[in-house]
Amino acid sequence: MEDSSSNRGAENLDDPPNSRLFIVSSRTVTEEQIRDSFSAYGDIQGIWVVKDKNTKESRGVAYVKFAKSSQACLAMETMNGRLLGEGTKPIKVFVAQSRNSAKHRDVEDEDLTRIFVMIPKTFTEEDLVQTFKEYGDIEYAIVIKNKTTGESKGLGYVRYYKPSQAALAIENCEKSYKAVVAEPRTKSGSGEEYNAASAPYMNSGDAMSQYSFPSADTSGYQYLDYRSGEYTRSLMVTSRAAMSQEQFFALFDLIPGLEYCELQRDYGQALIRYNNLGSAVYAKEKLNGFEYPPGNRLGVSYMEDGEDRNSSVNRMAVQYVASQMMSAVYGGGAPSGHMMKPSGYSSVGPVSSRVQTDVTLPAPQKLAPRDSQSKERLFVVFTPTVLPLDVLEDVFCRFGSLIEVHLVPGRKVGYMKYAEKQCADDAMAALHGRFVNGVKLKVMLADPPREESHKRARIY
Repeated sequence: MEDSSSNRGAENLDDPPNSRLFIVSSRTVTEEQIRDSFSAYGDIQGIWVVKDKNTKESRGVAYVKFAKSSQACLAMETMNGRLLGEGTKPIKVFVAQSRNSAKHRDVEDEDLTRIFVMIPKTFTEEDLVQTFKEYGDIEYAIVIKNKTTGESKGLGYVRYYKPSQAALAIENCEKSYKAVVAEPRTKSGSGEEYNAASAPYMNSGDAMSQYSFPSADTSGYQYLDYRSGEYTRSLMVTSRAAMSQEQFFALFDLIPGLEYCELQRDYGQALIRYNNLGSAVYAKEKLNGFEYPPGNRLGVSYMEDGEDRNSSVNRMAVQYVASQMMSAVYGGGAPSGHMMKPSGYSSVGPVSSRVQTDVTLPAPQKLAPRDSQSKERLFVVFTPTVLPLDVLEDVFCRFGSLIEVHLVPGRKVGYMKYAEKQCADDAMAALHGRFVNGVKLKVMLADPPREESHKRARIY
């Protein structure tokens, strides 16, 4: 592959951070069309259209470097899904990963909306909101406190709804705050900051949500002991498979009263908080050990939130949920937990019991004959594990002309061979960055096989 750029003068492509965009587009989209469409959002320092080194034709991907992170984020938010010309497909726009990053995944929008700041120890969460609200709508703000004394540590988090708002805050706030993009937590070492950063800045009520449970005879079940201090409205969820914040939210939102959901690690852990204790107890009992996606068993545990659980409302909530769960066990009145399926995470295709995705897919199509000439190949990276061959065929055949799927032994990568380029382009546009059965797909155009006379021609 080759890079074509009208401006290679940018000395550091990652200065400032998150100022470079990665664009997936039609092969016919030109550098001029990209510049005309993106220049409205800020000062463009360079455009790199990736071209095939043999044919010199565009590979349908490009990079755009802006002078500021806020300009790049605004362009991403506005241009993602737009058309750049007649006969072209909607483009996909991402913030490009830093070239020095050890991470092998795309930068997610949610990674760019939370900033970490140094503040006076006299600051309250309201002071934090008032200081940073001029840059955009704030989802929540947190002052990190000492777990023992309750005193401020002079540190805080502010989470915005959009990456461009967080970038504006970093660029324009007083230098004394030393604002930076908050890194996702990757280890649970220092618990105080980790726990403090997990609670949202919001008010919440303790009223019991209205459940549509069948009436139950509460005799004969063992009461839950609320005095043990175990039960809280906050839950910590762990997953061995990769899961996005949207997937966690979709699952736990099945239970009424979901107040807050935030990813705590790179796809492996999330904090869930309900507006009443009853919902949290029900979620813990029903979803701890639940397989979502199929084959991935979730772990759900209570997380200390400092709330008084001995209030009359909380006692009634716990006992009410206990009675309903025990009634379901003995009377069969409640649906099985394995019948749960979150909205927005659809089962698809002829193997609907095995395939779940976070994107709407077209209907399955027949595979192309095995002896068909390959016009395009896709290279797919799987995180954290490889999907079964039949699942991949079911997903990738839906765009038409799929010849076959080849998985590289011992590696978490594979190739999808298509008889038509447009079908491959459609598959890449729809599935790049998406999840199938909890596995994230990174879908790219594969390099063409090298033709060397002294070696057998590569099939894949």
